[in-house]
Amino acid sequence: MPTHSFELRISVYGHPSAQPESVADLFGATYNTGADGSEEVAIFVINPNTGVDEKTVSNWAALDEFQTPRLIVVTNIESGEADFDDAVLLANRLFDQVVTPYLVLHDDSGAPCALISLATEEITDYSSNPSTIIPSDPEHKTLVSEFVDEYKSHMAVMGDGSFAAGLLFPAIPVWIEKNIGIDIVKQYLAEINR
Repeated sequence: MPTHSFELRISVYGHPSAQPESVADLFGATYNTGADGSEEVAIFVINPNTGVDEKTVSNWAALDEFQTPRLIVVTNIESGEADFDDAVLLANRLFDQVVTPYLVLHDDSGAPCALISLATEEITDYSSNPSTIIPSDPEHKTLVSEFVDEYKSHMAVMGDGSFAAGLLFPAIPVWIEKNIGIDIVKQYLAEINR
């Protein structure tokens, strides 16, 4: 079911294997193959199993001159050998330095089931509908402590409003069928309207 995002002009870019049309439908956006700077915010969709095509990289570069706010949505986190971390490495190499405000947590079978916030260290558990926010265990805090320090240090330099200003590029893991990460993307899109 499409969720129209506050009447923003949102463009979605990415290789078809990353499901950019589904992401566009989800956020009331337009799937584009060429960037012209007419959007208020752009979502770049990456499938970690297939990588990033040259056209997507050139679209990212085309939006640099407009300082368009951009976020990276990583799809297909539930399948294949590659994962969210692999997609972030690709984005860092091919786009710009990205930040990861959330990391993926997996269930006992290895499937993504939750995201842990590096800002608050709270866990959003998507195994139930609606999702629930729970405090993280000490073992989770230990596992993510280096990432938390790195994220907080980066945010201290960038400051509030850096995403809306087109200076900060968050990467968000999304599994559409399980609603994982969709709420977080909506939170970032809401920052554009402030």
